[in-house]
Amino acid sequence: MLNWLRDIDLRRRSQAGLNKGEARNALARAIFFCQFRELRDRTFENQAYRASGLNLVVAVILWNTRYLQLAAADLGVSSESMQHAAPLGWEHLSLTGDYAWDSDDQPAPGELRPLRAKPSILAA
Repeated sequence: MLNWLRDIDLRRRSQAGLNKGEARNALARAIFFCQFRELRDRTFENQAYRASGLNLVVAVILWNTRYLQLAAADLGVSSESMQHAAPLGWEHLSLTGDYAWDSDDQPAPGELRPLRAKPSILAA
């Protein structure tokens, strides 16, 4: 306890770890509850479907990891800096509504979609 109080670097690392954990929990809550903060499904079957949606958390993290790796390489971000990045963002997801995928727009197996164009701030 005294080491933690004396060592500001240890406290910063601890806080960064806690922040990543909270980001993971926020992602899980958003997917599980669709941000309604309650389970609105009445039947056990629908509740089970909702709970199995938590598997999407793993898929989102995997997707983000692959694209963060591609984006970091494209922008020339060092691997040392990437140690502080967490693939837990979910702002790019629509958590409600219908999804439609155009099969002609899919990348070939083993390939990734191209990155979006760099914002002008980063291009300069």
